[in-house]
Amino acid sequence: MTENDVLKALGNVIEPDLGKDLVTLNMIKDIVIEGDSVAFTVVLTTPACPLKDVIKNACVNAIHLLVDKNADVTVKFTANTNSNRRDSKSVLPGVKNIIAVVSGKGGVGKSTVAANLALALSEGGASVGLMDADIYGPSVPIMFGVRGERPLMQDVNGKGMILPLERFGIKLMSIGLLVDEKQAVVWRGPMASSAIRQFITDVAWGDLDYLVIDMPPGTGDIHLTIVQTVPVTGAIIVTTPQPVALADAKKAIAMFGQAQIKVPVIGIVENMSWFTPAELPENKYYIFGKEGGKRMAEDFEIPFLGQIPLVQGIREGGDIGVPIMMSDDAITQKAFWDFAGHTARNIAMRNANIEPTKVVEIVV
Repeated sequence: MTENDVLKALGNVIEPDLGKDLVTLNMIKDIVIEGDSVAFTVVLTTPACPLKDVIKNACVNAIHLLVDKNADVTVKFTANTNSNRRDSKSVLPGVKNIIAVVSGKGGVGKSTVAANLALALSEGGASVGLMDADIYGPSVPIMFGVRGERPLMQDVNGKGMILPLERFGIKLMSIGLLVDEKQAVVWRGPMASSAIRQFITDVAWGDLDYLVIDMPPGTGDIHLTIVQTVPVTGAIIVTTPQPVALADAKKAIAMFGQAQIKVPVIGIVENMSWFTPAELPENKYYIFGKEGGKRMAEDFEIPFLGQIPLVQGIREGGDIGVPIMMSDDAITQKAFWDFAGHTARNIAMRNANIEPTKVVEIVV
């Protein structure tokens, strides 16, 4: 058994999402052969890849079929999150993927989805930041139990930079960390946009696989400021199954699809898909309708990323500062794990198959 034999065999293993073999994609590293034993490392495009077992089994089968049926095969995994940023990287230079989590209307659980998505990606091994861009209704300080805490400043190359707070392994920044929560933020659009630009340019985010941006509801100034400041990798649309939420979600899809913006939609996630009471964990009550988000994804030919149930633990976790991903609710955690896995896969496919997003230039 030689290294060339191993590479030739693994050249028949296709990466399910990217549609090319592992060798062509340069995903095989560190081949070690000792007698009848062979070990190698597969470099995934994201730590949160849900297809590890599929890839592992395909690699083992390829070695057994094409090299040595009695070989002892050890497959290890590491990850190098892919990115297709081609801008100057003068802004957020260490961030590989910038993901905007948006909704057409408020009250659909967008902040809850953004928070638990960030945590699920982090639990999968990715380095993640969460930026709360909802200037008028920040949720991150409450949801992560950091109310009243203030970020520190640090000198970076002669410039004062804000250090994001860290909680549960992810970096956090929110206007709620800078102002008294008892005071309303009464700002006109330009002031809010200026604050968002500071969150991007004056915060030391460092090296991140994903920066998740919790956007305000609607389609307004802050959305335009974000896409004019950084190349957004893609947007995730959050909706509930009910028609009134779907109607506004369609507007969010339309905004990102406009010719002058052209930010890809990574997919749609349906929140509050059904209600499951704690005492009846097997029961599903479709309070807001059934599969409206799924049908909308099919109509727009956009990936459907998953369904999140409406359970009491999600609300309680957000209120006490311990998001559901940090709890022991295995059923709801699985919903977010599946959602994060589909999200990571679709980001990887987006980066492999679609041209890089450019910073938007809008002439008014």
